Amino acid sequence: MPIERIAILGTGLIGSSVGMALCEKGFEGTIVGWDRDPAQAAIALSRGAVHVIAEEPLTAAVECDLVILSGPVFSILEWLAQLAPILKANQLVTDVGSVKAVLCRQAAGCYNEPDKPGFLPGHPMAGKEVSGAAHADANLFRDAVWLFTECPDSSNMSPVARENVSEWRKWVQRFGCRALDLEPARHDELCAWVSHLPQFVSTALSALLEDKFPDDEDLRAIGGRALREMTRLGASPYSMWRDIAHTNSEAVAATLLALEQRLTHLREHLKTPELRNEFELANRFRLGTAQKP
Repeated sequence: MPIERIAILGTGLIGSSVGMALCEKGFEGTIVGWDRDPAQAAIALSRGAVHVIAEEPLTAAVECDLVILSGPVFSILEWLAQLAPILKANQLVTDVGSVKAVLCRQAAGCYNEPDKPGFLPGHPMAGKEVSGAAHADANLFRDAVWLFTECPDSSNMSPVARENVSEWRKWVQRFGCRALDLEPARHDELCAWVSHLPQFVSTALSALLEDKFPDDEDLRAIGGRALREMTRLGASPYSMWRDIAHTNSEAVAATLLALEQRLTHLREHLKTPELRNEFELANRFRLGTAQKP
């Protein structure tokens, strides 16, 4: 059976962008939206990201083939616990969270069994430094990578839930994404390096500048593209990154320590040939990244 009714729990930037992408790519079913902030749900409705606003999220989820959990990691953990007892084996739950191992641990024994709903962890590597449905974009996922981290017990899910997995993957491809499968722990390690570390570096630099140069118009006047690019992520919401820091703390701490050591190395070799070596390594990495499709 095709997916005909979808619930999006959390109609902020990512959730609303998913709804808009679905509609733009021809989804003919019904998209039901809910958000803890009624204003966000209303904006999502006005922008065509959802067709209906649910009054009660659990009731809405029970009536849907696919439930998309969109929000901070702690909220996804809560939803997984609340939905497991009330959903049926033919239903599929997926998410768009930034940490995966903790979600698979939460789902173990409650999902992906023949008589239980299916759970497919997912993570689109796309976003903005601003949040909210007002900033949602149907093209947000175009040319992005959408990560899937199937749980170890996913092979046990019901045949209908497995069919929904296949269909959801096809929708992700229609969004313009390239799907990539990773083990949950591998996902968390890589995302700590390519996503979480850049965020905390930008946050630290932005906070340092605000602390050292508060209301300094000269600094802001001469700060050009380099400053804007390095501090862009400093505008990201604390609520989302608090949950990532708590649930992927070991991997994030390891990246921060490695960067601290690298910065110390740079500081100690500002006047030695080692500085040239660092620039050569950086140039090589950047060239390889720029050449990726």
